[in-house]
Amino acid sequence: MSRAFVNEDNAAAQADQPVERQVSAQPNYVTPTGLAQLQARVAELQALHGQQATRGDLADKQRVADLERDLRYFKQRLQSAQVVAPISSDQVRIGHWVTFADEHDHPQRVQLVGEDQADAASGLINWGSPLGRALLGTKVGDEVIWERPLGKLAIEVIAIDLP
Repeated sequence: MSRAFVNEDNAAAQADQPVERQVSAQPNYVTPTGLAQLQARVAELQALHGQQATRGDLADKQRVADLERDLRYFKQRLQSAQVVAPISSDQVRIGHWVTFADEHDHPQRVQLVGEDQADAASGLINWGSPLGRALLGTKVGDEVIWERPLGKLAIEVIAIDLP
């Protein structure tokens, strides 16, 4: 292809712009703790952006672009947040801690939370994940199928606790 048809200036400008963070299509349900974490993240990003802005021409342009992208994302997440405060219930809801056991009686305890708060290593599971959807609405003693990438696993709800 002839170089006459390549707009190098546009290509260079676009390379400096970070890729926008994708916003999930699922409702943005958050626990009170999740809402506080979103608020703290926005405040932190605003402070970092302010630090870069005070540097004027010495500011790291890529860092500023990344911070602005993240600020747009987290502000949108904060605006769309629907706080779900867990209440005493005999059914699993967002915010509840759930203890379940698999077919081999191996217990596991997780809390159903919003996607921005999810951290599987800490037992915080997105309510919209396969495990979250399997547990949502169940009662103690219910057996459900958890559709995992490794295959289906039958699990039984043992306990439901408030945070």
